[in-house]
Amino acid sequence: MPRRPLVRLFFALFIALAASACAIAAPVVLVLGDSISAGYGLPAEAGWTTLLQQRLAAEHYPHRVVNASISGDTTAGGRARLDALLVKHHPAVTVIELGGNDGLRGGSLDAMRANLDAMASAAQKSGSRVLIVGLRLPPNYGPAYVRRFETTYADVARDRKAALVPFLFEGFAEDNGMFQADRIHPVLAAQTRLLDNVWRELKPLLGEPGKSR
Repeated sequence: MPRRPLVRLFFALFIALAASACAIAAPVVLVLGDSISAGYGLPAEAGWTTLLQQRLAAEHYPHRVVNASISGDTTAGGRARLDALLVKHHPAVTVIELGGNDGLRGGSLDAMRANLDAMASAAQKSGSRVLIVGLRLPPNYGPAYVRRFETTYADVARDRKAALVPFLFEGFAEDNGMFQADRIHPVLAAQTRLLDNVWRELKPLLGEPGKSR
């Protein structure tokens, strides 16, 4: 093989390997969520987790977002999936946005709390900081159930000394125009609002821009 093409080949391989190494070395923000974070009903790559990656880059954070959210997932499903995700990605921060489907199905809040607690504990034991994202239920589920559902997030965050987003839909929950026809999933225009609500609590967990904790 002539020398010049060979040099070009080695140079291309070096660039590819360097890019791969940088991606692997970048600290990970793992998002473990349901359809809200999976971007249900939105154009591909238009959800708040994609906007999060863009904001991290714009503010010079080295972190890489891994969105492991699945539409329809519950806290039990997230708990079953988390260990493998922790081993694979070694996240610096784990964002847990689950529980909405537990509540909408009228599930056991004791089980929901146990699952959230187990996920937070597992992530912390792996060396990850944890951010728990809270949700609320509509009032037709009854005041006692609705109240206990909401406080479950705060209780787990307090017990695990984890960061907390009290309510993911804060500031627009009553605006029907911010939701799809099902009144559950936010529209495209609401994704920046979701990001802002998460960012306030996530940013302190990231360390200084250009560095990682």
